[in-house]
Amino acid sequence: MRKVKAKKHLGQHFLTDLHVAERIANSLSGHMQVKKVLEIGPGMGVLTDFLVQQPWELFLLEIDEESVEYLQEKYADPAVKIIKGDFLDRKYRTLFEEPYAMIGNFPYNISSQIFFKVLEERHHVTEIVGMLQKEVAERIASKKGNKTYGILSVLLQAFYDVEYLFSVPPEVFDPPPKVNSGVIRLKRNSTGQLACDEKLFFRLVKQAFNTRRKTLRNALKPMGLSEVFKNEPMLDLRAEQLGVEEFVYLTQQLEASWNQ
Repeated sequence: MRKVKAKKHLGQHFLTDLHVAERIANSLSGHMQVKKVLEIGPGMGVLTDFLVQQPWELFLLEIDEESVEYLQEKYADPAVKIIKGDFLDRKYRTLFEEPYAMIGNFPYNISSQIFFKVLEERHHVTEIVGMLQKEVAERIASKKGNKTYGILSVLLQAFYDVEYLFSVPPEVFDPPPKVNSGVIRLKRNSTGQLACDEKLFFRLVKQAFNTRRKTLRNALKPMGLSEVFKNEPMLDLRAEQLGVEEFVYLTQQLEASWNQ
């Protein structure tokens, strides 16, 4: 079969190391007994080759026309469903009404966007195994107190247990990226809904990290802090010093102060 040419504008870097591919595929655990698996950007199917050996109901979502044609020729089995589409397009994110897992060598130029979209689908997406730029992977898995800890860390860890699994060097890709890669696994936790206004929580976390060097008292000023809320001792800290529970608490206090 003719190989697919990697396209720079799509951020394509095809994994060539079969050992790494197998390790990524085997990292998918089937958390919460999920059976449906959506692979994002399968390219030439190096991960898919290992996924088809497992008892998943497999869906491949690929935006590149050339890759779609290649995959259709490679996987004639109707059990492997190939869909041309973009995960960032809402109509493709809601392929399933029931829970599903996600896996993929995510394009580095849109990996953060993919995870923000996952947050919108958090009641359906039970598990994600993704390879992405190491810096972004470390940020998502980072704990409070670290410089890499940020908006995605807090928002994703509110709903998922996150593990940084292993690093991947550039030379196992064609073409090699200019950065190292990292593989992470996210498993949906037991939090159905946060104990606060979730839209306000998202807004507060983003505002807190937009000026992360400032104390929260100064960083959150644009949100309109009441005189009562200004006395909250936690506002003397910086965003990176707070975990999910502390951000939930702050959201509760901010909302309560507006109602006084």
